[in-house]
Amino acid sequence: MQGEEAADRSVIRVGGPERVAFLQGLVTNDLARLSEGPVYAAMLTPQGKYLADFILVAEPEAILIDVKADMAGALLRRLGLYRLRAKVDITATELHVHRGLGPAPDGAAADPRHPALGWRAIRAEAGGPPAIDWDAIRVAHAIPESGVELLPDESFILEMGFERLHGVDFRKGCYVGQEVTARMKHKTELRKGLARVSVEGAAPVGTPILSGDRPAGMLYTRSGGAGLAHLRFDRAGGEMTAGGATLRLLEAAGATSG
Repeated sequence: MQGEEAADRSVIRVGGPERVAFLQGLVTNDLARLSEGPVYAAMLTPQGKYLADFILVAEPEAILIDVKADMAGALLRRLGLYRLRAKVDITATELHVHRGLGPAPDGAAADPRHPALGWRAIRAEAGGPPAIDWDAIRVAHAIPESGVELLPDESFILEMGFERLHGVDFRKGCYVGQEVTARMKHKTELRKGLARVSVEGAAPVGTPILSGDRPAGMLYTRSGGAGLAHLRFDRAGGEMTAGGATLRLLEAAGATSG
């Protein structure tokens, strides 16, 4: 199976002799892992808030960044701001992201976030039309999506399950936003985070969730009778409402690791 094209993804190329050191000081994961395959990571603000998440892929002379297309421009500008005197070249490309389920074809590798997401490949040619319900897979396994559950300048990656999704390394050393992320990991218990909820009734993405008359979070992606929500865990113990829908907590996915 050659797979479908992820038409909502773009690919940025970072080349130059200092590309690894340059990115190592910016992203949440350890680039030493690139020797084993693709690496999931994010860039954060100095205050530890999410800016963009992406999958890094090593080539012989470059690192490719597989990122949501509508975030690519902002990411390019941010990388340019941090470039300073680093010996790197940062360019947009016309490459295509392919993805699929089942046995990975030649040149593909497992999605580093979760086995249920199958495989990915970056190629010069376009892929096939969409054929897989990725939202259903994400909801079933509590996997947040760039720009939906993961909101720039708002989300904290540990609340969104990045440790469970292999997107952060706590031993790699400094990167932008590292201090806040480490403090959340070691000194506090998460009081809010990504969760799977049952959903009965109608409510679009971005509908506020109430527990009684108290704000409890926000409802995001839905698939069938389940959805992903960002919740205050202290208010998620019983029946909740979101617009015309009734919700119940299934799993506090953002608070777990593995």
